[in-house]
Amino acid sequence: MNAINIFWFRRDLRFDDNTGLSVASQKNTPLLCIFIFDTNILQSLPHKADARVQFIHTSLLTLKQKLVGQGSDLYILYGTPQESFRTLLEKFTIENVFCNEDYEPYALQRDTQIQGLLQAKNISFFSFKDHVIFHKNEILNDNTLPYKVFTPYKKRWIQTLQNNPLQLYPDVLQNTRFLPINSLWFPSLENIGFVPSPITIPPLKIDEEKIKIYDTIKDFPAMEGTTKIGIHLRHGTISIRKAVLIGKNRNEAWLNELIWREFYIMILYNFPYVAKKSFQPQYEHIQWLPNQEHFERWCKGETGYPLVDAGMRELNNTGFMHNRVRMVVASFLTKHLLIDWRLGESYFAEKLLDFDLANNNGGWQWSASTGCDAQPYFRIFNPNIQAQRFDKNFVYIKKWVTEVYSHKYPKPLIDDTFARKRAVEVFSKIKKV
Repeated sequence: MNAINIFWFRRDLRFDDNTGLSVASQKNTPLLCIFIFDTNILQSLPHKADARVQFIHTSLLTLKQKLVGQGSDLYILYGTPQESFRTLLEKFTIENVFCNEDYEPYALQRDTQIQGLLQAKNISFFSFKDHVIFHKNEILNDNTLPYKVFTPYKKRWIQTLQNNPLQLYPDVLQNTRFLPINSLWFPSLENIGFVPSPITIPPLKIDEEKIKIYDTIKDFPAMEGTTKIGIHLRHGTISIRKAVLIGKNRNEAWLNELIWREFYIMILYNFPYVAKKSFQPQYEHIQWLPNQEHFERWCKGETGYPLVDAGMRELNNTGFMHNRVRMVVASFLTKHLLIDWRLGESYFAEKLLDFDLANNNGGWQWSASTGCDAQPYFRIFNPNIQAQRFDKNFVYIKKWVTEVYSHKYPKPLIDDTFARKRAVEVFSKIKKV
């Protein structure tokens, strides 16, 4: 049996500007592209109409069709990564496996296991930086330690970028020796235990004119000022290098959001305990209030605070929430209601189309004042003032809370002045410990 190389698609569902795929394409050994529907992940998802799984499924179909056009196909596996690679080892003689790095705790553990499995068979495992511009420990402070504050991290990040101009890799589809193979199995959503979702995924559309004015419109949820690129960065249907070049050339504020993304990925990689615990250990001692009714009212968008409720209803209906509103609803849960940030983080993880562990965790810990470079605990968003500033005509609010001016709309779940005073008291006690 002739030897092959494998490229393993993960968070990089594209042929253009794909680091690992570009390296693999330069080898003379025939290349087989694979994707694993990882049951370790799929079985943890609470809903079977998951728009994110549907998005991956649709993106894979596009990859498959392109490979078929080159006389090859996409090899889809369903199971754990270990089971899947054992299947591949039985069917093929494999020389090398190529992929791009992933920095989440589960992914690091998975890749260590797969690398060990392959090395036992004398098969090389190569992974490449692709999901970020600078990874792991490339951006360090003067003491060669990871940054814990964003602004100096950003300054070093930009300096490093200036010294290392970005290189875009060409689309490899036409110039790669793919393994000739026909009519491989492509599962339906039902085959992998899911059903179609009613939520529509926004197509990848980079409106550079909108990006040019991003800094002036980004905080106003009624203006549709964001690009909704998050899900595409999450699954790699666009490369981060292309996105950064757009931001660098068009708008510093938009670029800033991409640097925040890398900051949180760096934090998760270097301080993996943040996935379950507060970045600032003293805040593990906060006495959160486990009020199930309050939490459920927050989830449903029935708090009596219009901007909070609009954000939660937008999330529940579309899988998206405006960036400014995300901060407001997270602050409300953790400060006004004193409910553990981990509950909010988990709910967002379940609902957000653009869910990314590092950024979801970083955003929640920022709002809860438990994270690195977080919002100071005594700065608490006033939901009504936020609404007046950023949705003064209630355009966004009335879109999602249609009953806002009627007797059907609930009274505020909690008094703002009382809640803010209580939160400051609870957090200030922790600071004195």
